[in-house]
Amino acid sequence: MPTTNTSATTRKANATKRSTTAKKAAATRAANQGAAARKTAAASAKRTAAAEAEAAKTRVDVVTEYAERAAHVQVGAALVARDAITEAVASVRGISRDTVEKELQVQRKRLEAELKRFERRGSTEVKRIERDAKKARTRVEKDVKSLRTDATKQLKPITSQADLVTARVENLVQTGLTGAQKAATTVQERIASVA
Repeated sequence: MPTTNTSATTRKANATKRSTTAKKAAATRAANQGAAARKTAAASAKRTAAAEAEAAKTRVDVVTEYAERAAHVQVGAALVARDAITEAVASVRGISRDTVEKELQVQRKRLEAELKRFERRGSTEVKRIERDAKKARTRVEKDVKSLRTDATKQLKPITSQADLVTARVENLVQTGLTGAQKAATTVQERIASVA
């Protein structure tokens, strides 16, 4: 009977081990599913944030980004071509790959520094041009205002003189009319006295 008891105990122990192993596996699967769900949620949040940021960009930002990407593509293509040529030459000359990689690293740093220098130079020039344009605009506006003021000042006396001449002409016309009226009245009185 001890054998039956032992085999039953062994069966129970094995069943317990299987149950424990199954529970551990289920816990691991649940943890993995939770991690996957969190990753998916984080990736979705990143995509949403990226989409919102993309939508918020102005047209100028989009154009600027395309121009930068075009420049990066050209630079990247040049670097890939240079890498391929350097690798081909290195394999022919027997230079070690580490030496070539170090040289490429140095060249890449030089290129990046040069690109930054070009960018700074371009930025400085654009700012200078904008500043000069603003100065020119201000100067033109000032000149126009000055010319307008001068024209007004010059037209004022002419307008005053024209008003004076108009008043004198009206006065003369009125004097002439009054004189003609008096003459007509005098003529009528003489005609009436003669008749």
